[in-house]
Amino acid sequence: MSHPEHGPPHWELAEHDHGIPTQSPPTDAHDAHAGHGEHLAHLGGSAEHGGHDRHAGHGTHGEMFRRRFWVSLILSIPVVGFSHMVAELLGYHIPDFPGAMWIPPVLGTVIFVYGGMPFLTGGWAELRSRRPGMMLLIAMAISVAFLASWVTTLGLGGFNLDFWWELALLIVIMLLGHWLEMRALGSASGALDALAAMLPDTAEKITDDGTQEISLSELALDDVVLVRAGARVPADGTVVNGRAEVDESMITGESKTVTREDGDTVVAGTVATDSALRVRVTAIGEDTALAGIQRMVAAAQASSSRAQALADKAAAFLFYFAAIAGLVTFVVWALLGNIDEAVVRTVTVLVIACPHALGLAIPLVIALSTERAAKAGVLVKDRLALERMRTVGVVLFDKTGTLTQGRHQVTGITTAHGINESYLLARAAAVEADSEHPVAQAIVAAAEDRVPATDQITATNFRSLPGRGVRAVVDGSEVTVGGPAMLTALSLSVPAEVTAITEQWVRRGASVLHIAEGDQVLGAVALEDAVREESRQAIDALHARGVKVAMITGDARQVADAVATDLGIDEVFAEVLPEHKDAKVTELQQRGHKVAMVGDGVNDGPALARADVGVAIGAGTDVAIESAGVVLAANDPRALLSIIELSHASYRKMWQNLVWATGYNILAVPLAAGVLAFAGIAISPAVAAILMSISTIVVALNAQLLRRLDLDPNRLART
Repeated sequence: MSHPEHGPPHWELAEHDHGIPTQSPPTDAHDAHAGHGEHLAHLGGSAEHGGHDRHAGHGTHGEMFRRRFWVSLILSIPVVGFSHMVAELLGYHIPDFPGAMWIPPVLGTVIFVYGGMPFLTGGWAELRSRRPGMMLLIAMAISVAFLASWVTTLGLGGFNLDFWWELALLIVIMLLGHWLEMRALGSASGALDALAAMLPDTAEKITDDGTQEISLSELALDDVVLVRAGARVPADGTVVNGRAEVDESMITGESKTVTREDGDTVVAGTVATDSALRVRVTAIGEDTALAGIQRMVAAAQASSSRAQALADKAAAFLFYFAAIAGLVTFVVWALLGNIDEAVVRTVTVLVIACPHALGLAIPLVIALSTERAAKAGVLVKDRLALERMRTVGVVLFDKTGTLTQGRHQVTGITTAHGINESYLLARAAAVEADSEHPVAQAIVAAAEDRVPATDQITATNFRSLPGRGVRAVVDGSEVTVGGPAMLTALSLSVPAEVTAITEQWVRRGASVLHIAEGDQVLGAVALEDAVREESRQAIDALHARGVKVAMITGDARQVADAVATDLGIDEVFAEVLPEHKDAKVTELQQRGHKVAMVGDGVNDGPALARADVGVAIGAGTDVAIESAGVVLAANDPRALLSIIELSHASYRKMWQNLVWATGYNILAVPLAAGVLAFAGIAISPAVAAILMSISTIVVALNAQLLRRLDLDPNRLART
């Protein structure tokens, strides 16, 4: 099909070329669409970049804690080995040589200064900001143990508070816990690095002399690059030559390849699996879809949430709880006349009360959730949106481009007696072949599918009949394609058998085009915005989960009702002006519903922002994506089920971790204080540190279970 360089807008063509009565056009949303690269590329800003920098920091801090852990562990071996308490416990003799007694205090001091420095500086920062937390608790615990040990070593006051080995093990275990935390968070953020790694290092630029291999930084807009079979696309662009099956799973989460050919957009990082493509570059660097996804994931993992605020409040509560418990412990044991025990118990309380696991509980769950979602083609921009999704009672879908494909499709063919469908379609397609209009493209596409190649023909002398249709000469006869205005203008009589069918089409809101050869009407075709099969599956699955489904559209009532009946939608808002869409969201909210709005057009922006959860579907516009809290990378409404599943799963993990971390501390602190000392049950600082680290590991492992969550929309639609 040839494409004129210029022409009137699509809807203007619909009116003038075909004479189809104007209604809310399904092509409006489609015209607003562009490739993924355009939509996702503009999601930048300092917040996002800050989030990405933060993730780079995870690796830096993780390396720092790893290095300090190993150095402190090595130094702690002689400290523990030369401890008289450990020697008595294990039944060995400490070597007696000059200076042996100074090994624990000297190496213990090095461990305290080197290994304990992150906790000391962190605790001081919390103290200065008057925001006490876990770092201050750790700093207090190791400082008390350090001072008490030096007092004993120097023989001051007659106390027997030799805590060097406990101090060394405490710092080592704390460093290990923080290293594990940073490594876990770094691993959770690894989706960003994985996305970046999907870009090739170089590109093959096509020049007058052939091809030239250049670095990605040298690529410029409008360059044409060669993407060989099996290679990754180096930048977002448009295919100018070639046809290939492209693996877009890294963007959409769908494993099935998609066909990309002349005029189609391709996204940086996707793979041409079977054939070569020539691609004209339309976006590079930070403007590519891949960069946009990176910014969205980074922003999502850096954003705050109500659950995180809850964890912060719990940490603050535990600080005051531990501080008061430590003070009470010291006073009670001191009043009992046992200063040594008072110090030991106080140190133990401060160690075991550290909310280390609590600090890891929520961030790790959210980091893993956003990573898991990104791999499933669900891009979480706002963590609150993910958390609220589990409470949604009504999903409000925009019709055009969301539940439907957003483009015309031939949905019915009827012919006069003696005329077969192939004859009719071949002539209609021949007339429409030179038009870019979506109606024309729909007819040509239908002919390509249904008319044998041997029966396909060409037309000459194409011309437009403004307001009525189009006409051309096919096999020596004039063939006309148009709407009701054409029939009137040419005084054509429609056979009764054709009229009987077309009246049914009109009642359900379809557009009807008649095809005439000379003064004889051969038949008619129905054109509608076709419903996505995925929409039907998504709605059935939502109903199975007890979620109601509503639809909003600017289309005529009969069009909306036909789609709603076909899909089994519970409530329909039809003939809604763009500026009133958000009012319908408010109406549902005032009825007591938590509303998720799913849309893709510019007109959906206010409604997406008004909803409790705004979900932009992948082929949507920049405005829709900016207004949404969640973006579905693919044009598949079933991915909404993945969000719901992930929301429930991550919420469960958050609360499981909160209950474990908080409950563990509340139960362990009294034991550390010595309330059961009369029964011979006591917890030493070293044991307290081990138990605290076990608590951290339990929280981390529990969060890691999210990786096992199956978010395949195909599976979720069947369950």
